[in-house]
Amino acid sequence: MDAAVWVTGNVGSEVTLKEYREGATYASFRLACTPRLWRAGQWSDDETTWMGVVCSKALALNVKSSISKGDPVIAVGRLRTESWTDPQGVRQERLKLEAQSVGHDLTRGTSVFRKTNRAAPEEQEVNLAELMVATEEQAEAMSPPPPRSPEERSQPFVELVETS
Repeated sequence: MDAAVWVTGNVGSEVTLKEYREGATYASFRLACTPRLWRAGQWSDDETTWMGVVCSKALALNVKSSISKGDPVIAVGRLRTESWTDPQGVRQERLKLEAQSVGHDLTRGTSVFRKTNRAAPEEQEVNLAELMVATEEQAEAMSPPPPRSPEERSQPFVELVETS
């Protein structure tokens, strides 16, 4: 089960862009979320929650060219917890949002949208029969397993997957 969330806050760091050997592109930045609370007849800031936001592919490139430190943004994606053990042996954790969408928070200002230019795909000859077979095979591979009986549910479920 995924924890899909949307978060509003301010960009707390410069956006960094990384490209890996496999051709994958990732952008990341820190996001500060500080709730405002009404206390004793006045507004005050509550504790700030910091999280890393990670974007990939075209979203990474668009975030790098559109978002700056201090900008109010809305980010939508999967919330994850990263954990590790530091050199002193203490377990550390931090929140990370694997973003599916990022944009300016228009309740706090205005923005201008510019559509990105994408290169037109090269003309390719398509074999419709092969495309249909490949689509059917992909749908079968992605279909959920059949429901388990009550007896099977009491046993641990292990699915073996072949990798090539």
